[in-house]
Amino acid sequence: MKQSLILLLILSAGLSPAQSFLKGYGFFGSGTSSKHEYRNMDTDRKNDSLYLPYFYPQTHISKERLSWGAGAFLELGLDKVRWQTELAYMNKGAKEMALVNPFTGERSGNYQTNKMTYIQWNNYLKFYNPIFSAAHWYWMAGLRLEYLFRQSTPVFSDFSGNFPKFWISGDVALGYEFPLFRRLHAFSEFHWNPDLISRKQDNTKIRARTFELRVGIVIRQKKRSIDDCNAPRYKGPAY
Repeated sequence: MKQSLILLLILSAGLSPAQSFLKGYGFFGSGTSSKHEYRNMDTDRKNDSLYLPYFYPQTHISKERLSWGAGAFLELGLDKVRWQTELAYMNKGAKEMALVNPFTGERSGNYQTNKMTYIQWNNYLKFYNPIFSAAHWYWMAGLRLEYLFRQSTPVFSDFSGNFPKFWISGDVALGYEFPLFRRLHAFSEFHWNPDLISRKQDNTKIRARTFELRVGIVIRQKKRSIDDCNAPRYKGPAY
């Protein structure tokens, strides 16, 4: 009996910090706006091929591609500073004008869409600041590890079709959270997700950028009662 009691106390002591360290978990959906920037280091210069000289993609910024994403996350840490880790399904890409004449550098007048779908493991530091009793604004900064799940690149496929399977991008976000019902909270976040380094091919540098607007639900841990169940209770003068 005494051994069982000691074991129960040890388990309780170990479980309590773990529960307080877990701040919540949730889900989100998002709208995305992404584009690519091509910077030709040899602008207006043809390659050195003797028989078929052609132009590289000229320096330009592509048009925004609007799409969507979704994910789930876990939030750990302290009251003011937290770590958020998440798995996300994210659509990126850009709208481009195709190079119709590789000998003169002429581009078409119509946009086509390069589509990239990523599976991401994202990690952020999350800094909280209370506004009201249960509402918070916060900001986040971190990195996204991206796996290129699938792609369709009809434009500049020699360049945009050769993006690496694994990539790391940066992320900065601003968010606002407010309570809905008991442990259920809603939030909205705006993310800026740029490449930290350029992809380079044939002396052309390519950099991607995505804006993401999220809405989601987070389930918070139940707040512990301030009353200690083991503390003596006052039952009146008759006792």
